[in-house]
Amino acid sequence: MSALLQQLAAWLSVPDHLWELFGYGGQALFAGRFLVQWIVSEKQQKSVIPIYFWFFSIGGGIVLLIYAIHIRSNVFILGQATGLFIYTRNLMLLSKEKKRTEPAS
Repeated sequence: MSALLQQLAAWLSVPDHLWELFGYGGQALFAGRFLVQWIVSEKQQKSVIPIYFWFFSIGGGIVLLIYAIHIRSNVFILGQATGLFIYTRNLMLLSKEKKRTEPAS
C-alpha cells in the first residue's frame, strides 16, 4: 500500500505547467462535444445531440474534475462533479431507450 501512496505522491508532484496543459486538454475535450454536435446537426439539417456528445462531456468532465481537485477550487469541483452525474445519467437513459426500442431477437 505504501508503494501505491508513493506513486500517487509522485504523480501529484507534476510541475504546474504540466498540470495547466492537462487542464487545457480537458477543456479542449469538453469543448469538442459542441463541435461534434454541430457537425452531426448540420449533416441531418436539424438539431441533434449524438451519443458522442455525452462521451466527450464525461471525458472532459473527468479531466477537468481532476484538474479542479489539483488546484483546490471548490466551485469548479462542485460544477464538474454535478455535470458528471448528469452526463452519466443521460447515457443511462439513452441505453434504456435503445433497449426498449430494439426488436426482440
